[in-house]
Amino acid sequence: MAERKTWLADQLRAAMPTREQLEANRWIRPVAHLLLQPALWRFTRRSVPRAIGLGLFAGIFIMIPFVQFASAALIAVPFRANVPLTAGTTLLTNPVTTPLIILTAIWVGSTVFGLHADPATLMALYREGADWLQWKAWLLSDAAPALILGLFTIASVAGSVGYVAAGLIWRGWIAHKWKQRQHNRAIRG
Repeated sequence: MAERKTWLADQLRAAMPTREQLEANRWIRPVAHLLLQPALWRFTRRSVPRAIGLGLFAGIFIMIPFVQFASAALIAVPFRANVPLTAGTTLLTNPVTTPLIILTAIWVGSTVFGLHADPATLMALYREGADWLQWKAWLLSDAAPALILGLFTIASVAGSVGYVAAGLIWRGWIAHKWKQRQHNRAIRG
């Protein structure tokens, strides 16, 4: 395989499964004809911002590890977003960021939607090693709706910001490449 322009591109290419490996996967086989369309694997000015936006949304709203990844890949298909980038963007939510996201989501759900769920109660339950009945009571209060609405709100905002930012960065990168080409032509000619 030819050496790529950057170390990161080499690392990503080595870590990504091949098309043949994905086609052979028994879980992907039923949707392989949709998921493995070549257009969904290209990095274009439209597919990249969509992938970033959808990946951030799925990564934050779907807080279940590995389900995020698969869900993001499936969500990318109807939106014609880059599949590997959509799935990869979900990795921004990880065990380090998850508690902060959950606490923020409860706060947002309580504040914005007028629910009465207290993030401090969640922390107290966790610190005290609460039994399942205490967790059940907490979830049956306003906590679950606050968490879901807060996650949806944060995911929507993050996805929108990611989409716009990726589009602007893409445009800036292309403008830089054009200027570089013009500069190189001026030097040569």
